[in-house]
Amino acid sequence: MTEEIKGNVEQSEEVEDQETEQIEEPTAPRDIEPNEIEILKDEIDTLQQQSEEYLDGWQRERAEFANYKKRMERERQQLQHNIAGNIIRKYLEILDDLERVLQNQPADGDGASWAEGIELVYRKFLSALEAEGVVPMKVAGQQFDPNLHEAISQEPSEDLESGQIIEVVRNGYRIGERVLRPATVRVAQ
Repeated sequence: MTEEIKGNVEQSEEVEDQETEQIEEPTAPRDIEPNEIEILKDEIDTLQQQSEEYLDGWQRERAEFANYKKRMERERQQLQHNIAGNIIRKYLEILDDLERVLQNQPADGDGASWAEGIELVYRKFLSALEAEGVVPMKVAGQQFDPNLHEAISQEPSEDLESGQIIEVVRNGYRIGERVLRPATVRVAQ
């Protein structure tokens, strides 16, 4: 057994000597040619330039995507406003009919209570539209503006200047800053 132990000890000493030899052997620096240094510098420059191009492209795509998201949100909101405007325009015709009924309501008598009920419905209708941002335009006495008004006639007037609104035939409405329906008016000549 002692011989076996001696053999193991000798074997481990040999392994240690081999490891020491491997560690102690310094690697000689390799001679690098000046041409090779230039090639490596060029390669580094090329890679840095390529890296900058990739970064620039990524930043542009990111900005373009952010703009795309904003544009889609604006278009979605515009579509919602257009749909709401189209629906509300249909109800404005009903509101016009209610206004005509109220202009011709009986003062007293048989139809007075019905007229009061219709006036109540009219006010509720107006407040519901106002809750949605729809408001009637105040145009009586203003100067005619083709963006806000639709003229059905021009009439001579001694009291008003030329181009001033004489009478509102049908109310115009806005939703926010946008004209939902222009006011139909008679204009002084």
